[in-house]
Amino acid sequence: MAKIIAITNQKGGVGKTTTTINLAACLAALKSRPRVLLIDLDPQGNATMGNGINKHDIKVSSLHVLLEEADILDSIINIDKTKLRLIPANHELTGAEILLAQKPQGAYALKNALSKIEANFDYILLDCPPSLNMLTVNALTAANSVLIPVQCEYYALEGISALLETLEQIKQTTNPNLAIEGVLRTMFDSRNNLALEVSEQLEKHFGDVVFKSIIPRSVRLAEAPSFGEPINMYDPSSKGALAYAALAAELVKRNKVKKSVLV
Repeated sequence: MAKIIAITNQKGGVGKTTTTINLAACLAALKSRPRVLLIDLDPQGNATMGNGINKHDIKVSSLHVLLEEADILDSIINIDKTKLRLIPANHELTGAEILLAQKPQGAYALKNALSKIEANFDYILLDCPPSLNMLTVNALTAANSVLIPVQCEYYALEGISALLETLEQIKQTTNPNLAIEGVLRTMFDSRNNLALEVSEQLEKHFGDVVFKSIIPRSVRLAEAPSFGEPINMYDPSSKGALAYAALAAELVKRNKVKKSVLV
């Protein structure tokens, strides 16, 4: 059964989509070859474009899956170069917000759709919009856990506090088993004293929940989406590629440890 991870932060510009794209690609590139599905739930469609798929050309998307206008299997695109599977999105997804809100079980649309295919994958990553709306609620309702990208800057902890309140609301309403997968430090500059200070605060507050892997600020990471490639394809020897490869390995190791503890 797949581990379903929502990658979200209500604060924009923290590397959420960059993390989703590159973590998915690096997971799929592991020697164990886990089966990975990335679902774009952001109307901007950046995770779609970042995988080399023109969002303007797609015929079936996450919109149609959520509104039950298409079978979820028909929406999956194979990304051959990364061995990744993708359910794309574009601006039309904006319309799902109102339509889902009108449905009595609208918050469970994604969860219900994923129940048909989750046995076919090892990891399903959900790229969420940078706001709390019905698309994000669907992701958090369907997910087993949440990965929180955080840029180590002045308002970082304030943004996490708001997100934690949201997660608590979700646990009380639609998904009582939702857990925090981890907090990921992104766009990190070790020369910046504030970044170092915020990083220490995150470790002090969240402890082992904070990933040891840290994503550096990187020009190559910023360039890769414009070429429609994840960083491990665009520049596999770059610091960004190595950092996301380390994150993928750490994520898998964490989940193996968790399983052994449960047993």
